[in-house]
Amino acid sequence: MDNTTTYREAVREAMRKAMTEDERVFLMGEDVGHYGGCYAVSMGLLSEFTDQRIIDTPLSESAFTGAGIGAALNGMRPIVEIMTVNFSLLALDQIMNNAATLLHMSGGQFNVPLVIRMATGGGKQLAAQHSHSLEGWFAHIPGLKILTPATVQDAYDMVGLALADPDPVLIFENALLYNAKGFLDTKAAPLAIGKALVHKEGKDITLLTYGISLFKALEAAETLAKEGIDVEVIDLRSLRPLDDEAIMKSIKKTHRVLIVDEGWKSGSISAEIMARINEQAFYELDAPMERVCTVEVPLPYAKHLEDAAIPQAEKIVAMAKKVMGVS
Repeated sequence: MDNTTTYREAVREAMRKAMTEDERVFLMGEDVGHYGGCYAVSMGLLSEFTDQRIIDTPLSESAFTGAGIGAALNGMRPIVEIMTVNFSLLALDQIMNNAATLLHMSGGQFNVPLVIRMATGGGKQLAAQHSHSLEGWFAHIPGLKILTPATVQDAYDMVGLALADPDPVLIFENALLYNAKGFLDTKAAPLAIGKALVHKEGKDITLLTYGISLFKALEAAETLAKEGIDVEVIDLRSLRPLDDEAIMKSIKKTHRVLIVDEGWKSGSISAEIMARINEQAFYELDAPMERVCTVEVPLPYAKHLEDAAIPQAEKIVAMAKKVMGVS
């Protein structure tokens, strides 16, 4: 499967490949079987792998996430799908107090090779209860790895990387990306967890982002290029671990930085990145760091208000000009 495909199909193909090659891999979650998944990601897999490996669960995130942890402890390779990130809060006890801690609390005796996939992000007019971007919250927790695939290639590769990891991995898939198309090379060597990727090289300012904001950042970079500002755009890809080396290397080249984060500003992953830059590369900066985040309100339902609340290319352009000291 080496062609242009959708983000949704890339995730599905990655799960299909994993289940074909390893009988320990199975998928469980709400409506993943007969319905084909809330966002149709698992459509058709039930007929291929039967209800022994594509398991529709009750509406209890704590219960089926806990079941996934138990399966992982007993040698299986479960993929747990949580419909949207807000529902992961119902499983937070299982994720934080069990999945993330058991390796440490067992003195290294018990790994938890669990993969949890969930839709994240705003922009879908699903209002305040279904539009969260909480991946930065989960990046606070030791024992977890946090992946944020933006491209079709990463949507495919990160499923395999997560399943190969001995510890719990959470994959945050922005729901607006499922229909996005891109080129998929199933034979390409995947970029490792914890490695950022430079999507566009530049010399004037470093733009750090992840997930769907990558494409807004690239759009902003095109606009800024017309005004003579050469932007380096970096997709973090992984929020835990963060690729400090790639971040500092870019800042030593551009000496200016702007972070785009769909999470709220207070206590966000953007705040953590700014702190690390302050600790590791403060004297490389020629201007104060800035960031574009979601406005600190519950996400509105009305489309024009929702668009105003979340990061957009125009906001990124304006903030980049501020960092550059131009109007």
